[in-house]
Amino acid sequence: MTDSDDRIRELLELDRIAVVGCSSTPGKAAHEIPAYLQREGYEIIPVNPYADEILGEHAVDSLQEIEGEVELVNVFRPSDEVPEIVDDVVDRKTAAGDIEGLWLQLGIQDAEAEARATEASLTVVSDRCMKVEHQRL
Repeated sequence: MTDSDDRIRELLELDRIAVVGCSSTPGKAAHEIPAYLQREGYEIIPVNPYADEILGEHAVDSLQEIEGEVELVNVFRPSDEVPEIVDDVVDRKTAAGDIEGLWLQLGIQDAEAEARATEASLTVVSDRCMKVEHQRL
């Protein structure tokens, strides 16, 4: 895990972000934060098996369905789902070699899963809001 502003800045420089748990409901953080990031120039790939389109982008059911490179995975799911999400991230990184970082939004954390992600050479940020950190840095 990282609390280093330099490492957080490096993650914020990545452009193509898969948003696991991206919501189609305006007003929810899982909709508003990806919308903010999209307005700031990031390419958002919504990962939500219950939606066809979010924020004008085609939604996919899983990380494995994303075509092309994924640089960062931003998670808006409960902490108890993090171990399975980390498995998917590590599997994708192993197969495609493309994911550089894992960002667990404010209130989301799982120390054991985060350690596994770090062991897989991912930069991990947990329990922080990407929008807040983007505005701060």
